[in-house]
Amino acid sequence: MKKIIISIGIILVVLLAVIAVSYPAGEEENKPEESQNTIEADVIMPTKVSRPGCEETDSCYIPSISNVKQGQTITWKNEDVAFHSVTSGIYGSPTPLFDSGHLDPEQKFSFTFDEKGSFDYFCTLHPWMAGKVIVE
Repeated sequence: MKKIIISIGIILVVLLAVIAVSYPAGEEENKPEESQNTIEADVIMPTKVSRPGCEETDSCYIPSISNVKQGQTITWKNEDVAFHSVTSGIYGSPTPLFDSGHLDPEQKFSFTFDEKGSFDYFCTLHPWMAGKVIVE
């Protein structure tokens, strides 16, 4: 009788192992691919913009000028290896509208533009980095 119980136990363990390997571990893997993909970013801070020079090619923030509709959200992503920020205003004269604080590499910041207008922004750590959002 003891051998039968041990055999049944071994069969159950093997069966559970096969089932565990056959099914994904988390719910996220069961979602359709479209629902897993979110907007990566509307504006990128590319590599090497922590050094002066990107302002000469207008590539410190890509794109450097974003045109959006009122109520739209912009997401910035730091793809550089250095810290950056997205702060409203111009270097030396920040405004209180938005401030990402220091963004680590690969970190994102989003802001919803509820008012129409033209909004300058810059990096507090790298004064040559500047961009603009135009809200219509």
